[in-house]
Amino acid sequence: GCAWKGDITSTSVSPGIKCGGVLSAPSGNFSSPNFPGPYPYETECTWLIVVAEGSSVLLSFNHFELEYHAACAYDYLQVYNGAARDRGNLLGTFCGRSPPPPFASAWHVMAVVFRSDRHVAKHGFTAAYQKDACGGQLTGLSGEITSPRYPESYPNDAECRWSIGGAGGSGPLTLVFADFQVEGGQGCGFDYLAVFDGPTTAAPCLGRYCGSTHPPRTISSASHLLILFKSDFNIGGRGFKAHFYSAGECQEVFTTIKGNFSSPRYPNFYPNNLKCQWSIQLPSGYRVKVFFLDMELEGRSSLTGGCDYDHLAAFDGGTENGSLLGQWCGWESPAPVISRHNQLLLVLHTDRNIAKRGFAVAYVGVVPMNVSCTRTEFHIQIPVESLAQLERNRIYLGTPSCAAHVIGGNFKIHTRFDTCGTESQKRNNTSVIVSTLYIDFSVGDQEDVHQYEVQCEPKRKEASVTLIAGPDPSRLSQAENLVDAQQQDGGVMDAHEIKSQDTSDIVFISICILAGLLMVIAVVGLVLL
Repeated sequence: GCAWKGDITSTSVSPGIKCGGVLSAPSGNFSSPNFPGPYPYETECTWLIVVAEGSSVLLSFNHFELEYHAACAYDYLQVYNGAARDRGNLLGTFCGRSPPPPFASAWHVMAVVFRSDRHVAKHGFTAAYQKDACGGQLTGLSGEITSPRYPESYPNDAECRWSIGGAGGSGPLTLVFADFQVEGGQGCGFDYLAVFDGPTTAAPCLGRYCGSTHPPRTISSASHLLILFKSDFNIGGRGFKAHFYSAGECQEVFTTIKGNFSSPRYPNFYPNNLKCQWSIQLPSGYRVKVFFLDMELEGRSSLTGGCDYDHLAAFDGGTENGSLLGQWCGWESPAPVISRHNQLLLVLHTDRNIAKRGFAVAYVGVVPMNVSCTRTEFHIQIPVESLAQLERNRIYLGTPSCAAHVIGGNFKIHTRFDTCGTESQKRNNTSVIVSTLYIDFSVGDQEDVHQYEVQCEPKRKEASVTLIAGPDPSRLSQAENLVDAQQQDGGVMDAHEIKSQDTSDIVFISICILAGLLMVIAVVGLVLL
């Protein structure tokens, strides 16, 4: 089937000028109006190249001469990886005398738009396209490469070169193989795939591969990779399928206790054909809480009501095999999500058309702690290894004078309710004791203080702790109760603490009995008098 979202026949033609149209032959040529003479003023043409589904398009330019402007604001040519006018599909805007590089499409549709203004006309351009030609220039933050005819057997005597990078790409590129089956042989002398760490074969060779073992994940040192595929005169194979992405904006790992990130090019439109991953990996014991600050993705499918096109998903753990914490699309303001353990993965998928502004998120590591209370005291315990770089005076309840002590591998705060900024409040018609625990991660001038509200219901001796200030206090209205999972995750108190709870009750009861005895003695004394 051919599920299409978008108008492919949009061709804008100036009055009296014949140009543009749909090109559906397996190969062909086209040029600016009047070529090789000067192109007319105030002209706009759109060529849509549509080949068989499952095929790709290789587009190259032979002659190229347009009016020059530093930002190509006057006369220009635009190349789209799919339907025109979708900013997420734009591969580049060109003018002047430097021809665009050869472009390989990521699917079976490509569009070219030519526009001239009312001044200065040049000779224009000629272009040629070919279905299923292998190789070409691949730009963008991510994409896919396959051998010719994949997954059918690749042809003999093939030589393909894919140059990845450039066109504003920044940062190293990562190349991952999803499938690989190429004729094997000693030293890969027959059919092979080679990867070079740069735009040409003069760059260092990162590997030469054949057989059926997947090549390893490859990361370039700069923002270019060249992939060379060659087959000899006999014996083929299924070939290969590989995915590339820019490590800078599209593939990141975060290990700091707090951070924020956004979709590629945010707040401008994100590119199409993306699969980006952001992995948050914190020290053992922490949990990851993610707050969504802004989100505008392509909307839900009108057919299924689901996020079938572009979507952002959160997974519990470090891989997509983890349980799904949520999946979003459209214009949403999701509630924060929290991991069960110390890793969380966010994945952005975008399809072939309709791009939007994207998303911005912030996250904070929820410090592992055990909070309990008696009728008169708070007991707070945090493993030292969770906050290994912090001095004990960076962890305090209410005021800096109520700092933690280090006892047997834990930061501990034992404090009475009438100290350390503790106050009594009514919540849901219940009297509770409330204070704020501060953990100061500040370095130099960078202030970074995390705040947790600790709460005790003295009658029931039930304590809870809630993260109240993370990345953006104004957005943390949906504060999360953290104590449940932490107590399940092994928040076991030591015997001393349990004893202190019990002795406080014994003291409380003893005082009551003593007061009662004194009252009885007083009454008896009065009667006797």
